[in-house]
Amino acid sequence: MSSIHTPVLLREMIGALSPKKDGVYVDATFGGGGYTQAILNSESCSVIAIDRDPAAVQRAETFQTLYPGRFQLLSGCFGDLDQLLEPFGPIDGIVFDFGVSSYQLDEAERGFSFRFEGPLDMRMSQTGLSAQDVVNTYSAEDLAKILWLYGEEPQSRRIAKAIVEYRQKKPFTTTLELAHLIRQIVRRKDGLDPATLTFQALRIFVNNELIEIDKALKKSLSFLSDGGRIVTVTFHGLEDRLVKNWLRDKSAPAAYSRFGSSLQQLKPLFKKPLCPSPQEIQKNPRSRSAKLRAFTLEASRLAAV
Repeated sequence: MSSIHTPVLLREMIGALSPKKDGVYVDATFGGGGYTQAILNSESCSVIAIDRDPAAVQRAETFQTLYPGRFQLLSGCFGDLDQLLEPFGPIDGIVFDFGVSSYQLDEAERGFSFRFEGPLDMRMSQTGLSAQDVVNTYSAEDLAKILWLYGEEPQSRRIAKAIVEYRQKKPFTTTLELAHLIRQIVRRKDGLDPATLTFQALRIFVNNELIEIDKALKKSLSFLSDGGRIVTVTFHGLEDRLVKNWLRDKSAPAAYSRFGSSLQQLKPLFKKPLCPSPQEIQKNPRSRSAKLRAFTLEASRLAAV
């Protein structure tokens, strides 16, 4: 996945990643290639990109021509990062942008957006269980649980009950059918569309997003070289909580990297996450909830004892 990138967000990402000549970096959420391009343009280094979306794999073909010998894309989910990166040597930095790709949001036929009429799909890999399958077959209890756990939707039970009642007359087939139903029963005072949290929850559930994020973070450190860096960009509290929990679990020295020193310590580069300014949000409303965190893997003091 990859969100729309503001110039400031890209600049902060590059500053945190600090690409070096001949370094090897991983863009674990290629999307439209914004981060990959920024990294490759910043220094004479190489990028290994990962994405499970077949459309992203197609978009990546142009990068092979633009950056010969410096770019390759691996088709797969970043949760399988350990298997995908197994053939490679030490990695100098990894970037994770957990936001939805702007391409996915803006292509109505992908079914991610409640703004456009399209099939109720939401599958990043374009295979497996779809959002349409979920809303048309899951019980009200299970739907409410999904909306609460993955969307933190306070009206989860009301929405789930309404979905089950609606589908008894006609199964859901489009995004706007579901969005219109939610707008009839939910009112929000914060300016967000009433369908926002439900669509977020269904997307996360269908794509196992939180599970994949947790897996990827836990596997990422073993590939870093000494001084290697990890940059994360999150777009809602559930994602950011996973990053903070991961940091808490990994803050004690341990034998993390197969390529670096035997004892390593993960250290944040910033005391607080970097967030977009009001000016950035005005230019790009999708960036409003973005939080950029960065970490470096350093040899632990205990290694010298």
